[in-house]
Amino acid sequence: MTEATVTAETMVTAEATAAVRELLDAVRDGRQHVVPGMLGRLDAAARKAALPGLKELRKEVRGWGWERWTAQAEAQRALRVAGAGCHTGAAAAAAWIGSRDLAGWGQNSVDDVLEVLADREDSWLADVAQRLAERPAVAEDQYRLVHTLVVRSGCPVPTTEAYARGWTRDMTNGELVDRLRTDPQTPVLLPYAVQLPQTPDLLAWSLGTEPDRSWPHAVKTLADEGLVDRSALVDAGVARLLRGGRARDLRFPLALLQLLGTTDEERRGRIPDWLGMAADAPSPVAAHAQEVLTQLALDGVLAVGDLAEMTGSVLFRTEKKLVRAQLTLLAKVLRREPGAATELLPVITDAFGHEDTGIQERALKLVGRHLAAVDARVREELAGAAALLSPVHREAAAELFGVAAPDDGLPYAEVLPPLPGPRPVAPAAETLAELVEELVAVSRRRSEDLEEFERALDGLVRHAHRDREALRAAVREAFSDAYWRRHPDFFTHSTHGLDVVLAALLGDVRPSGIDQGRRRRHATVSCVHHALAGAVDARLWEAAWLMTSAQRVPFLLATPTLHTGSIDPLVLVGRLRAYHDAGAEPAPVDLAQALLRVRKADPSAPGAARKAAELGTRAGERLAEWLTADVSLAPGLRFLARGRDIRSGKWWPADRLVLAIRERRAIREEFPPAFQWLGGELTESVRPCHHWSGQRPLWPGVLPDDRETLAAWLLPALGNGAEWDQRGAAWSLTALAEADGPVGPALHLALAVGLGCRHAEDRLTAVDALLVLAARGDLDPALLAARLAELVADGTVKPNRLADSVRTAASTGAYATVWAVLSELLPGLLTAPKPVRGAGELVAVAAECVERCRATGEIPGLADVAARRGSSQLVAQAQRLASALRHGTDQQRSESEEIGH
Repeated sequence: MTEATVTAETMVTAEATAAVRELLDAVRDGRQHVVPGMLGRLDAAARKAALPGLKELRKEVRGWGWERWTAQAEAQRALRVAGAGCHTGAAAAAAWIGSRDLAGWGQNSVDDVLEVLADREDSWLADVAQRLAERPAVAEDQYRLVHTLVVRSGCPVPTTEAYARGWTRDMTNGELVDRLRTDPQTPVLLPYAVQLPQTPDLLAWSLGTEPDRSWPHAVKTLADEGLVDRSALVDAGVARLLRGGRARDLRFPLALLQLLGTTDEERRGRIPDWLGMAADAPSPVAAHAQEVLTQLALDGVLAVGDLAEMTGSVLFRTEKKLVRAQLTLLAKVLRREPGAATELLPVITDAFGHEDTGIQERALKLVGRHLAAVDARVREELAGAAALLSPVHREAAAELFGVAAPDDGLPYAEVLPPLPGPRPVAPAAETLAELVEELVAVSRRRSEDLEEFERALDGLVRHAHRDREALRAAVREAFSDAYWRRHPDFFTHSTHGLDVVLAALLGDVRPSGIDQGRRRRHATVSCVHHALAGAVDARLWEAAWLMTSAQRVPFLLATPTLHTGSIDPLVLVGRLRAYHDAGAEPAPVDLAQALLRVRKADPSAPGAARKAAELGTRAGERLAEWLTADVSLAPGLRFLARGRDIRSGKWWPADRLVLAIRERRAIREEFPPAFQWLGGELTESVRPCHHWSGQRPLWPGVLPDDRETLAAWLLPALGNGAEWDQRGAAWSLTALAEADGPVGPALHLALAVGLGCRHAEDRLTAVDALLVLAARGDLDPALLAARLAELVADGTVKPNRLADSVRTAASTGAYATVWAVLSELLPGLLTAPKPVRGAGELVAVAAECVERCRATGEIPGLADVAARRGSSQLVAQAQRLASALRHGTDQQRSESEEIGH
């Protein structure tokens, strides 16, 4: 420690200087508990003189490595206490106490910090308390520190989110009602906590109805006792529900509002708020708002205009329960006030377009009961809205409104998306400045876009071949602050994308590390995803080696020409010819990846094979052999009985599936280790994996010309989206649908699993893949239906989720495609020994498809279900489907007779 850091003021005596040195030594050693006593022996001038040394020591300690982790933690706790006692300004003291590097160990230093602040003035403590209350790391995690300062100073209760969170956590430690009752902060913080944007976990997940365990019931108890302002709580609850948000964040204010109840005056005074909740809030909140508005309407308080606004919003929602409740309310109001029909009936027609035909029928009957109360203009408007009804109700609507049933007389036309054409990949950046810009974007964003990744990697190799020193200088300047520049062991376990190539170019990766990375074997017997990620890593390690080795290549052979990752055969021949002319030898991994990417089914493949053979190089011969060999890499698929995880009790998503890799000598003998698993290295395994990698979007680029093989390897990950509720599990289906190669059982099984994923965004991805496959003529409806039947039977795919997927697909205009699948799936569901829960929704979608595309035929088991008694959805929709099929048959017969005549 320099003399300047301990003798900042000439007035500091030699004795004080020695005491400061002793303090700094104690802090460096992490002797936190002796610091308060040492500070007590220093006057204000000596404490001020100690600050430069403390700041310098803090910077030094922050740089200690992991090998000194324990010493670092102890020193930082001592630093926090010493700095708190030496700072004289409230802002500086609060910044020191609340800093992230020092506050992280705060619980162990709270008492000592409070001790060194004990002699400060109340106004100073109040300032520090308010500043710390705004710092989440302190106010929430070290609530006791801030609360003690608030009590000592007598300042107003801080109303910050972090402080309120810390307060709720502190109140829950013990008898909840008693702690709330005795805490003077409760009247201020309780209404504030109700309005927090993110409800604390202890409030959101309160258990039971006992006041000492349930926050809503505890607050209700205090409100009944008059200890908190009930109206303030109601205002806070309504305001929070109106702002919306996640369902878990609205659970507490909703439960509290339901317990407190609302008076007639409070309900009437907040009609706009209830209308807003009914329109846009999550389902539980909307249901509560609907109940309140329903009571107002039945009491005659809600104006007809407000009821019409409410109705338009609710009928637009997807929750059938809310829609049915709204129609029931409208029936009661119209029965009591027939004059309201002119304003309400047009709004009721919004339900004509609902996906549930039962709701459509209910709305149509309601309109019919009150049609006589409206004039001709309104009747004409209502008749026009009948076009929204499903075909099953159009005849009834035509009879009701006295118009002819709509019949365009045109044959049905299937609507499928346009075929996704191949999109060429832009060439690598020509100038060094453009390349560096791309490298920064890919590295900093951790880009997962295949095209961006491949362009950047190829650009690195090209510019390294042209002028390696210029490239090195540009990369060194652009990545001067990169983390890996200061940590040579950063790439021990991972390539971290392109960063390993950049680091190798700058000499920041040891040669032994590059050699070890190139030799690393990624395939395992239980996780093929590790092998897919290993193939990407192998290319990166090889590119890193090219940055440092004497072997130079002008460009990469495996750079895709199309966005799917595929390579045009003639382009690859041209690249090999350029290698031959330049005297360059292909890198092993690069050549292997290029072979796996070349489009074997391309019309130019036979000619490209001949030209490759004429090159007179081993690489050309391998390309020719690869293009002419009729060998599929797809593994064999077998199904086993499902297993159960003993610890969690959940089913493994992949236990039914066994991937048996066939032995292929060409791959085992000539491909590098990173790809030899495709030739039979992996053994059969039914063990599931939990592998995750940030490079997942690059995996389809490993096998873009063999999507059936790729689909087989990605099946376990898809299964996580159906059974383990993993979000984003269907990410690969878009690439699989657009890739090249034959389509077989693996891809159809992957599609079936995707259609049954839990999250709507994953199901939507699967629907897009379904439509693309249908547009390309690659969809086998019977095969997809067989896979869906298996997954529904064992519970992997829930019928309601599947119904949502196929309903979405049908609504795009692909009614015939969806019917082709459902017509194969329904017989097994309708004739199952045990009723299949949710089958009625699938039958409803099937009926809609038949009505739209005018299909014909018979479905085994349908007549028996339609003949059952009762009014369940399954029976009602089975009757509707049977009627639609008969109608289609009759219509087809009639058309045939007309043609005969």
